[in-house]
Amino acid sequence: MRSTRYTAGVDEAGRGPLAGPVHAAAVILGETRIPGLDDSKKVTPDRRQLLEELIKKEAICWSVASASVEEIDDINILQASLLAMRRAVLGLTILPDYALIDGNKIPSLLNCEAAAIVGGDGIHAEISAASILAKEARDKEMLSLSCLYPQYGFEKHKGYPTKAHMEALEKYGVCDHHRRTFAPVRRLIRS
Repeated sequence: MRSTRYTAGVDEAGRGPLAGPVHAAAVILGETRIPGLDDSKKVTPDRRQLLEELIKKEAICWSVASASVEEIDDINILQASLLAMRRAVLGLTILPDYALIDGNKIPSLLNCEAAAIVGGDGIHAEISAASILAKEARDKEMLSLSCLYPQYGFEKHKGYPTKAHMEALEKYGVCDHHRRTFAPVRRLIRS
């Protein structure tokens, strides 16, 4: 019987954008304390990068996973987010005893007990750490896509429906990395 109990924090990034996969991360910190952890949306990009390095170095274990644009369009963004979260938890090298999930839904088939916590990324260090890893992974993927599709400006808006992104969609149409079931993209495809 294991004497140490491991709690994983789990969060996702990228539910709202019109393009790119949704990412999720799971982090087990154990007794590790990392100063400055918070909801990734409240941390500056430079600070997020520093925290990402610290989390990857100091955490007992961590995992990042994603669900593709095709999966998002097939099963919807909520189910794809839960799928990415499940993949992140199952990707941990240590099976947690418990998972703290940011939000109000728990992914199925986690192989551990779990609780959903609305706003958990600002409350629990484990979820904050997962929030930062998920956000950094997604942002890096969008930077890579910006090299392939510079006309969309993914490096600036990360796929969110900003004015610049909407104008680029109108001008250049939809690329393979846009979520076709999201209303603004679907409208362009139909017109």
